[in-house]
Amino acid sequence: MSASVFRYPLNAPHPVPLLALRSEIRRRRELGAEHIGVIGFSAGGHLAGLAALAPSADSRESVQFAVLGYAITSMETETYRPARMILLGENASPDLRRATSLDALVTPDSPPFFLWHTAEDIYVPPEHTYRLAASLAAHAVPHTVHVFAHGPHSLGLAEGAGAAVTWTQFAASWITEQVHSRGRTGS
Repeated sequence: MSASVFRYPLNAPHPVPLLALRSEIRRRRELGAEHIGVIGFSAGGHLAGLAALAPSADSRESVQFAVLGYAITSMETETYRPARMILLGENASPDLRRATSLDALVTPDSPPFFLWHTAEDIYVPPEHTYRLAASLAAHAVPHTVHVFAHGPHSLGLAEGAGAAVTWTQFAASWITEQVHSRGRTGS
């Protein structure tokens, strides 16, 4: 399995970051990648989730799984307003806010998700993860959720952050399961 870091355009309005990520996904597909997963944190988690959930007419842009850490999943809540202002602007319409809220984009055909968060995150409260998990469950989309009791926002790999450090082991096992289960079904 190969991995890379994608540096998406920051401080750019929607859909600029999504178009950039989809271009990278197509490029990876053209290089021969069969299974593509996305991993993102906070605002990057929102972008990874959009790549997995937002409708696209180009099958080369599809992803087979998504791992989101303390992700912004809703543009309809008032939490972490600065990210919403950058992405959607000051006067985003309710329709645009809904169209960029991950929980509103889930369908029964959505790929599996691994979600993790901490209960103490004051910047992006775990409500975001709970909202997305509820929508995934309502649409019978396979998903795993871990909400750790302690830890601030921006943990990354969570080294030295108590129990939250285990998210990487859980995610690695889950990703392996996703890749192998896709291989068995021929997709």
